[in-house]
Amino acid sequence: MPDAGAEARDENELVRHRREKLAHLRAAGRDPFLITRFDRSHVAADLHASFAELDGKAVRVAGRLGAERRHGKATFADLHDLSGRVQLLFRIDRLGQDGYQGLADFDSGDLIGASGVLLRTRTGEITVEVTEYRLLAKALRPPPEKWHGLRDVEVRYRQRYLDLSASEEVRRVFVIRSKVISALRRFLDERGFLEVETPMMQPVPGGALARPFITHHNALDVDFYLRIATELYLKRLVVGGLEKVYEIGRVLRNEGISARHNPEFTMLEAYQAYADYGDMMALFEGMVCQAAQEALGSLSLTYQGHPVDLTPPWRRVALLDIIAEQADLNPARLATQEEAQRLCAERGLPADPDLPLSTMINNIFERYVQPSLIAPTFVTDYPVSVSPLAKARPDNPALAERFEPFIAGLELGNAFSELNDPDEQRRRFEQQLRSRAAGDEEAHPMDEDYVRALEYGMPPTGGLGLGVDRLVMALTDSPSIRDVILFPQLRPQS
Repeated sequence: MPDAGAEARDENELVRHRREKLAHLRAAGRDPFLITRFDRSHVAADLHASFAELDGKAVRVAGRLGAERRHGKATFADLHDLSGRVQLLFRIDRLGQDGYQGLADFDSGDLIGASGVLLRTRTGEITVEVTEYRLLAKALRPPPEKWHGLRDVEVRYRQRYLDLSASEEVRRVFVIRSKVISALRRFLDERGFLEVETPMMQPVPGGALARPFITHHNALDVDFYLRIATELYLKRLVVGGLEKVYEIGRVLRNEGISARHNPEFTMLEAYQAYADYGDMMALFEGMVCQAAQEALGSLSLTYQGHPVDLTPPWRRVALLDIIAEQADLNPARLATQEEAQRLCAERGLPADPDLPLSTMINNIFERYVQPSLIAPTFVTDYPVSVSPLAKARPDNPALAERFEPFIAGLELGNAFSELNDPDEQRRRFEQQLRSRAAGDEEAHPMDEDYVRALEYGMPPTGGLGLGVDRLVMALTDSPSIRDVILFPQLRPQS
């Protein structure tokens, strides 16, 4: 077992040596922290991609120093930037005695800028032969691989800057995340959707069955809730005549932390007037496929060993049908609170009398169905009793025109034909209030202003929510949501 005390002493010794080098540089009037900019001509990937045109030409590069290899009067070193790696060559006959000796002030992890000539070595390595260099920032702590590496997963999340600097794969994940969000935004913009912003602090939390965080506004002396969804404000905009709107933003839910849940996460919500949940399925397929194509260059991926093909059309299956099939039960047993409670007790699932019907259905679904949904699947037609904001099916009022999309066993969102009957919406809210009084802390509160907005008339509307973090999980083969959020929520260190 590693000796933590010895590792700490080794690290402290390395830090001491690095600070001594910085003091030497400052005493010589070469403080790297006084340099404000460096004009580089290319990044590492450019040099590899365009070597034929750049061979023998002067280039300027900048980045973080990696492994160093000394061979008499020549030193090779790796230079890393966001695009990749390129080799540097320092030679005494190019730099002179003083310039070459100045390399002694360098350490792994330092930020440097270098000018030189691009060439290919005898071993075939694309290399910048340095004619001039500058230390741009001194790393006073050694990179993690220099002492004990990032073996602790929690350290990776707490000190993401180390995780990013040490791992090209981690950097790749977050580059893909950025490309995904850009592709989603571009897809909607090209189809005439208007991007908007809605309040983060709300007097009534709504749009999802979730517990909110509470904050206090001192000047107004009023409590507000951090938004758990953007839904109700976006639908107010549809009432106001903005027929196609969307928002990509952070939402916060006061819930547990797991491989698929973080209290703060990124949600895309989009609403389209004169559309229904069938239109939202087509929109969802198109968005995800465009995001995958732009970020990965393919509609094929592998998630945790499972191959996945995103090519439309995706499978569509009713919730109660697939539960009956996978869990081998009569779907009528999920129609009432009492019968679902007895079923859960029989199957060894939580069956507390105060447990909401929606939670019991979800627990059965998660155990028996969700792990099997590897191929892209729309699970449709949820009970109205667990869909307080969705429109009922005209042919079966007990079911809602609602779907949830799944890829590789991950639930990626929620969508439905939006309920636009203000009287029915009020009745649904009142039912939720009864559930809240019975102990369901996630039940939807009454939102009088939203009902009033519906009374002015909202057209038939389709809406969807997409969990951006989970989509990135699927596209990057990441087992935990914390792998795709730069700064995930963690328990405070003691």
